[in-house]
Amino acid sequence: MAVASTDIQNTAVDTIRALSMDGVQTANSGHPGTPMALAPIAYQLFNHAMDYDPDQPLWPNRDRFVLSCGHASMLLYSTLHLAGVKAVDFKTGKVSADELSIKLDDIKNFRQIGSVCAGHPEYKEAAGIETTTGPLGAGVSNSVGMAMAQKWLAANYNTADHKLFDFNTYVICSDGDLMEGIATEAASVAGHLRLDNLCWFYDDNSITIEGDTDLAFSEDIGAKFEAMGWNVVHVSDANDLGSLQKAVDSFKACNDKPTIVVVKSIIGWGAPNKQNTHGAHGAPLGWDEVELAKKAYGFPPEEKFYVPEGVKEHFQSNLGQRGAAAYSQWSDTWKSYQAANPEKAAELQSMFDGELPAGWDKDIPVFDADEKGDATRNSSGKVLNAIAQNIPFMIGGSADLAPSNKSDLKFDGAGEFLPGQYAGRNLHFGIREHAMAGIVNGLSLSGLKAYGATFFVFTDYMRGGMRLASIMHQPVIYILTHDSIGVGEDGPTHQPVEHLTACRAIPGLNVFRPGDSNEVAECYRTAMQIDDHPAAFVLSRQNMPTLCRTKYASADNCSKGGYVLADCEGTPDVILMGSGSELGLCVTAAETLTAEGKKVRVVSMPCMDIFAEQSQAYRDQVLPPAVTNRVAAEAGIRMSWDRWIGSEGKFVGMSGYGASGPYDQVYEHFGINADAVVAAAKA
Repeated sequence: MAVASTDIQNTAVDTIRALSMDGVQTANSGHPGTPMALAPIAYQLFNHAMDYDPDQPLWPNRDRFVLSCGHASMLLYSTLHLAGVKAVDFKTGKVSADELSIKLDDIKNFRQIGSVCAGHPEYKEAAGIETTTGPLGAGVSNSVGMAMAQKWLAANYNTADHKLFDFNTYVICSDGDLMEGIATEAASVAGHLRLDNLCWFYDDNSITIEGDTDLAFSEDIGAKFEAMGWNVVHVSDANDLGSLQKAVDSFKACNDKPTIVVVKSIIGWGAPNKQNTHGAHGAPLGWDEVELAKKAYGFPPEEKFYVPEGVKEHFQSNLGQRGAAAYSQWSDTWKSYQAANPEKAAELQSMFDGELPAGWDKDIPVFDADEKGDATRNSSGKVLNAIAQNIPFMIGGSADLAPSNKSDLKFDGAGEFLPGQYAGRNLHFGIREHAMAGIVNGLSLSGLKAYGATFFVFTDYMRGGMRLASIMHQPVIYILTHDSIGVGEDGPTHQPVEHLTACRAIPGLNVFRPGDSNEVAECYRTAMQIDDHPAAFVLSRQNMPTLCRTKYASADNCSKGGYVLADCEGTPDVILMGSGSELGLCVTAAETLTAEGKKVRVVSMPCMDIFAEQSQAYRDQVLPPAVTNRVAAEAGIRMSWDRWIGSEGKFVGMSGYGASGPYDQVYEHFGINADAVVAAAKA
């Protein structure tokens, strides 16, 4: 039998609803209906389920709350305000003693420029926002990464005497979330891995923007998730706090599966003319309807942003006191752990501080000059292993392509992350590229140095997650092999031609396409030290020469994104630019042109993004404005090169899709060779 809720509980729930309505209506923009429907779930999770200290919102062992249906952002903002979550200076990590993360003025300025209460929750805009959500399905996939992170941290750092990591991850998700393919991909991973620390609350309200969900959605979600290995709990009324708590209890009692709670709710609860209609979903209710809803809650109908007496105190007496006690206990455990396990504690402290351990790069190899050379995917595998061996919290895997991506960690102790065996550092995402990108974001948000790998062409599937990693300034690593028409026989479906331009177009994503093995090493060294941007390593399947660095400039210059690889006396007649496998074509072409008496400069451009960040003086030094005769070579489309070659420059590359055949023949078929570079220079 459900436990009846008290008056102060009902008042607290209705305060979340009223603040959400007022915020949306004042902005005249937003989604009021879902916060009104789901306020009881948010209330119950924060006050009676989660171990979360509002005074320590960055506590490593806090329970995580993810609002995957980010359009309902006022639900999160209202709850964080009432919970009294303290503000954080994210640059220093310092928590304010008295300033709130979400102030009432922030809610009053919902969806306005400068307010931390953006239209959809944005990570680090305010403490308590664990991830950026809005693109449906993103939050649920992030939550799987967070749950995996807890399992990995516990397996590697907990001891019999010190339980440092046992946090749970709670999610509120919508019909829209679960319609997206990424949600099923991520749920499948979670079920397979038996992540019993993960609980999704699914808002089954049968309403979307267009109308009823039966227009396009008729799945039995409970049966579907049961088939994927989840514990399924049903709650028939979102307003029944007792039943919600029983669902939480069922989750906590289940020790071998993730849990989904299927909750029937009524969108726009309390608004007499709008509830249970799609009109309450994505548009303000109107002040008249807001006042009618407030009357139904027993609130003063004309008073805006009203917080009844006792509501904040109620949150403090539940969440605040319980969270403070949990944090205090964890702090004592952490102090004891530091004394008993100083080496492990030092590793964790580096992770908590977002820093790399001392000596992380000491084993990065230097590659000897070799005319035959190697594929950059191979040298990437060697460099990755050399780095990960010295960063104990580096973890990642591939979308079922590790042998081809060379992304598996092979050193002693690396191990596998498997169901019930969570200590390993090699993850297996299966053929689920979009979910991989979302999960890797969740791992990174939990403090781990995370990477994901696949063929470059499949960034089409994972672009949404890559974009969010950049928006959130997460230093995620993407290992993307089979980078061009050099894939050969697999043909145009597997030959990425527009993908370099597409990835370079993502603001903040550093796209590295190294031209030989030593550039691979130095690009990794550069990327690993950037803690506020993701990096994509675009790597070849085919071999390319390892350049002699006594003859050519040092690969250390990769840290500048672009550099003069080979030069001439005086002002060049022509500048040849290339990246990846086409850098070698520029070197060969330069030799031919030099033999003909031309003055040639070769510029390696492993990362346009970083080169663009250099000073104008440095860029002009590498690419003198007076030298307009420029040629770029890359086995992709021209678009991203126009900035560097200028209006008079030439491009040797692709203008359409590739073809199936041996890779060297494909290059010849499309005229991407040293002769073409020479001809373009002369033209």
